[in-house]
Amino acid sequence: MLKPSELEWRPSANRQTLQARQQLMQQIRTFFVERDVLEVETPILNQVPVSDPNIEPFQVTGQGYLHTSPEYAMKRLLCDGIGDIFQICKVFRRGEAGRRHNPEFSMLEWYRVGWNHHHLMVEVAELARILLAAPEAPIAIFSYREAVQHHAGLDVMTASNDDISACGIQCAGQDLQLDRDGWLDVIVSHQVEPALPEDTLVFLHDFPATQAALAQVRQTERGPVAERFELFYNGMELANGYHELTDAAEQRQRFEREANGRPLDERLLAAMAESGLPECAGVAMGLDRILMHRLELGTIQSAISFDASRA
Repeated sequence: MLKPSELEWRPSANRQTLQARQQLMQQIRTFFVERDVLEVETPILNQVPVSDPNIEPFQVTGQGYLHTSPEYAMKRLLCDGIGDIFQICKVFRRGEAGRRHNPEFSMLEWYRVGWNHHHLMVEVAELARILLAAPEAPIAIFSYREAVQHHAGLDVMTASNDDISACGIQCAGQDLQLDRDGWLDVIVSHQVEPALPEDTLVFLHDFPATQAALAQVRQTERGPVAERFELFYNGMELANGYHELTDAAEQRQRFEREANGRPLDERLLAAMAESGLPECAGVAMGLDRILMHRLELGTIQSAISFDASRA
């Protein structure tokens, strides 16, 4: 065990950064108050975990799970007719550590009733320009299919699984034994994200239907697409938004398909079945990453008062 003198007790962020974080929070609240969006708080400790198999929650023995997002609880508020809402909170995800990741991080999540993902992209861009201190940042919008086709030479609507995996193996430099969506994630991270225009708010939208998560799926001439988007800035993902799925039966089917043995959030499913989730769009934004860009910091640890290694 380390002696007290050997422990790194100092914060990982300096005073200037903490002042910028304070200003960031004030700007967010001003933005939403001016638009009559209600700030809410929901439990950090929940009885059931997220169903997304790609996200690993922290379990508190005998108590439940630390939330990986406030999404499920916020949707229950929407089902109760609360209306437009936002929340700033800490969220927790196992296995997320690195230059851009900390297992505990700050998230902004908000929902707009009656909107779709295209309406929400406009508001996300407005807020991002403020928070990044980049009021003149240009906006570029591409479909997922357009981006992958342009930067990786693949049409995700027609490419075979073998074509996708071959491109992914070339990107990764090894065979990681991934499924189609896993390889697409590799292709996007290695080929698409680094090639996106710099100092530009870049939105990718209409993802493959197999990556719908909690988004609605729309039929197109080329096949089904998920009505969701991601925001990138200088090669880094900052936000992930959805035209939210409102069908309770379909929501249960997706939970059962993805839960991999985890308990389902029956309260959310009951709220959707009994009261109904209103037509809405929602988005989650990583605030520590926003601060990284705003202050040109090299790591997410420098944007947090005490990162995981010093907590």
